[in-house]
Amino acid sequence: MTNGSITNHLLRYAIPLILGNLFQLTYNAVDSIIAGRFIGKEALASIGIANPVMNMIILGISGICMGAGVLMSEFFGARDYKKLKKEMSTAVLFGLYFSVILMVTGMVCSKPLLQLLRVPKELLPMATTYLRITFIGAPFTYFYNALASALKSVGDSKTPLKFLMFSAILNGVLDVIFIGFLGFGIVCSATTTVIAEAVSAILSIWYVYKNIPMLQIKRGEFVIDSQLLKRTLQYGSVTALQQSCQPLGKLLIQGSVNTLGIDTIAAYNAVTKIDDFACTPEQSISHGITTFVAQNRGANQTKRIKSGFLTGLRMEFLYWIGICLVTILCRTGFVSLFVDGGGSSSIIEIGSQYLLVMAFFYIFPAFTNGVQGYFRGMGKMNITFLGTLIQTSLRVVFTWIFVPWFGILGIAFACAVGWSVMLLVEVPLIWIIDKRRA
Repeated sequence: MTNGSITNHLLRYAIPLILGNLFQLTYNAVDSIIAGRFIGKEALASIGIANPVMNMIILGISGICMGAGVLMSEFFGARDYKKLKKEMSTAVLFGLYFSVILMVTGMVCSKPLLQLLRVPKELLPMATTYLRITFIGAPFTYFYNALASALKSVGDSKTPLKFLMFSAILNGVLDVIFIGFLGFGIVCSATTTVIAEAVSAILSIWYVYKNIPMLQIKRGEFVIDSQLLKRTLQYGSVTALQQSCQPLGKLLIQGSVNTLGIDTIAAYNAVTKIDDFACTPEQSISHGITTFVAQNRGANQTKRIKSGFLTGLRMEFLYWIGICLVTILCRTGFVSLFVDGGGSSSIIEIGSQYLLVMAFFYIFPAFTNGVQGYFRGMGKMNITFLGTLIQTSLRVVFTWIFVPWFGILGIAFACAVGWSVMLLVEVPLIWIIDKRRA
């Protein structure tokens, strides 16, 4: 990325990421769509209550795996295949112990946690059952993420995407068969998710042992290297903490939503899925900015850094115009995907009102993602964490202030406040860093 067309570089980098992330979101949204249409609004609401908990766990896991991936990339680049295998073994064994403890703890604590979030009594049994079953998938989630990071570290980013796509399709097919056609309930919805996670993990293990000798750990090579584990956790802990901030915020926001009734809880589950689809391309463009800035920083091309950053922001702005128009025009249809139509007019109306407001507010995460991408590329991880912490904290605080007055629209207003303050803090820091480099 240190020469040639900046726009082409950013697009070529961002488009595969967008496709992969959209499949990941599809994987997560299928359960909600099928459950809402074939089981009912109670199931849609229950899954919406459980999802922030699992998302926090999944993003924490992926942060640790990113730490392992950074080290494996380093060892691969240095052709130190012995250390590469040792890091692979350390990540896998630590992950096994960590994810099993996480699974057991989650299953035991599911009900008390949901009670703490003020889940309505009529939803508590269903939400508890769904959450406990999905916790069984934690070890599979870890293994897939760890192996995906390992494959990416040796230059193979396409294979993990293929397995993710396959598991997403499998999850949808199983949901349609067992819930749509055979009429099974929310237990089946959670179980098919775990099955799909297990398949993606098994496929990754099979592929590594069939095609990537340098990542194959043989008998006698399974060890945890304490020094490598320390470095892995150092690399991954900040990323895991930052990635967990957003779902932790959503978890606290969910507690406020849970006081508004089943229809609003169900509508909120639907619109947050739509929010994720809308914002994912913004995040992918941000990752492109990160890589572009980092490479040109290494090449000491200061002017190209600035040009790449501004090009990325223009791409973010153009994308916002498109997604704003699409959301406004299709908001009712989007929410309708999650419900069966009968007796669901209230859910559709609540969700449509939220999306009409949020469509305009998507401009804020477009720019915050672009700015975060710049700081990551400049190696200023402390600033990205500070920005995320500010945005999440204000979002939670103002949600609890606004929701009693505006209902679900209060969440949209709270998001706008958090994003705005985040920009007010971070944008001047860009100017300061630029002046120091001059």
